Amino acid sequence: MQRELTALVNRLTGAFGGRLVSVVLYGSAADGDHHGHFSDINVFCVLQQLTPKELADSEPVFRWWRELGHPAPLLMTEEETRSSTDCFPIEFQDMKERRKVLFGRDVIAEIEIDCTFWRAQLEHDLRVKLLRLRQQAAGILSDRDRLLRLCLDSVSTFVVLGRHALLYSGKQVPVTKREILREMETALGIPMTAFGDLLSIRERTTAPQDTDAAALFDKYLKQIAALVAFVDRMEERQS
Repeated sequence: MQRELTALVNRLTGAFGGRLVSVVLYGSAADGDHHGHFSDINVFCVLQQLTPKELADSEPVFRWWRELGHPAPLLMTEEETRSSTDCFPIEFQDMKERRKVLFGRDVIAEIEIDCTFWRAQLEHDLRVKLLRLRQQAAGILSDRDRLLRLCLDSVSTFVVLGRHALLYSGKQVPVTKREILREMETALGIPMTAFGDLLSIRERTTAPQDTDAAALFDKYLKQIAALVAFVDRMEERQS
């Protein structure tokens, strides 16, 4: 991963030159909680300006990066970074807590996060991810391997959203997935066994072939619904 990141920075500096302000690695890859087979490498790039020219200059770099199996870096200008924290409080909060500056200034340290719409974004993201999970599962329920892979690919996102639900409720929450899961069980008052089983498969302490994917998916949906209800109750308490 480090070799790939070094190569990415070299290609970005070659493409943008002095227009490149900062390159930041964030999320699980920045703090050691990264699982190469399932976790993304998330990169945030800040530019002085962002016009069709910058997009054209980024095309060969992004194509190469995607061919390695990674999501395209997120591009923003300095002004957008400063002014959009109210729209993306979850993402910027994660960057604040888990990041590694690969190039340039630490622009994330300079921003202040506006949490006005934190709970609203949290509920929106949870419901959208749940709807998408159901939609994707509807076409593959009889395919055990694809259904299990769908759950494995999504569990990290739901753990992150669960962590933000806990943070919003005023709890001090660690960043490792297992510790987050324990805190979620306490707050929600239910065992998050489907989440735990999926993490065990990701960690290769449980063999995928020993898993009943359909039964696991059923429990997984119920536990995600419980998390959504937990966030809903926060709004009721506010009003």
